[in-house]
Amino acid sequence: MAVVFGPTAVGKSTLLQQILDSRYEVVSADAMQVYRGLDIGTAKPTPAVQSVLPHHLIDVADPHEQFNVGCFVRLADAACADIRARGRIPIVCGGSGYYLANFVFGLPESPPGDPVVRAAVQTRLSEAGPSALHAELAEVDPVTAARLHPNDAYRVSRALEIFRTSSRAASTFPAPSRPRDTWRFTLIGLTRPREELNARIEARVDEMFAAGLCDEVAGLQAAGYAGADPGMRAIGYREFLSNDDPAEVRGLIKRNSRRYAKRQITFFKGFPDVNWVPINQIDQVGALIEGTADRPSDRAHRLAVQ
Repeated sequence: MAVVFGPTAVGKSTLLQQILDSRYEVVSADAMQVYRGLDIGTAKPTPAVQSVLPHHLIDVADPHEQFNVGCFVRLADAACADIRARGRIPIVCGGSGYYLANFVFGLPESPPGDPVVRAAVQTRLSEAGPSALHAELAEVDPVTAARLHPNDAYRVSRALEIFRTSSRAASTFPAPSRPRDTWRFTLIGLTRPREELNARIEARVDEMFAAGLCDEVAGLQAAGYAGADPGMRAIGYREFLSNDDPAEVRGLIKRNSRRYAKRQITFFKGFPDVNWVPINQIDQVGALIEGTADRPSDRAHRLAVQ
């Protein structure tokens, strides 16, 4: 199975639209495209694109719902098995490194979630904010705190939940280092020169504003969604919640997107056995994907159709 990834604005979606034919369907590995109503700010594929190239795991949750990595792996496995069972070929594609890492290598053996502990952590988050939660995590698990951004409320909250549940730091539950055997993975990392990537990020933010991002956010707020809702923590949305100046908001989104892209690139470099391909090498990407099309059925597909 091909797993295609790269930083925000590198051109993943456009490339797949150029090279994939009707045999393929895409399983999105984007942590924010799962949310309904977050269309412009997440660069969600349009209905017209999806009518030609079907996408899965888009619009599967409301912005107030918590959608975590465990949900993603479970639903992505099911989607891939269903696509295979219908005689088509799944391509997993996205930029959410944490989702991709757990899909390829499996979930760490940390304790399951505890609803009571989770509620307490969420109450603390609502009352004190993400920076306070990150500071609390730094006291009990400095290793995990050092690799998480203070605004990454979900992962900070989950790490605190693990500590409160088990009295062990999340960093002491090592993540698997070998790909799981559910699928045979071909990892394809897309690259683009940093200056070019930053220019594309800035241009895309301008396009989002021109497409009506301000109105989209206003509609979400009118529907009752606020900063405590998981969907509203996404870049392109959270900046509106603390600033009323559209020009300043635009600048913040550009800055935060550039910083996010930098973190994505660093994270992806930790993946082993990646086929790194410049985004303009379309034929090379196509050949790598085509090489996965004629493989024997994956184990998950065989189990799904038995």
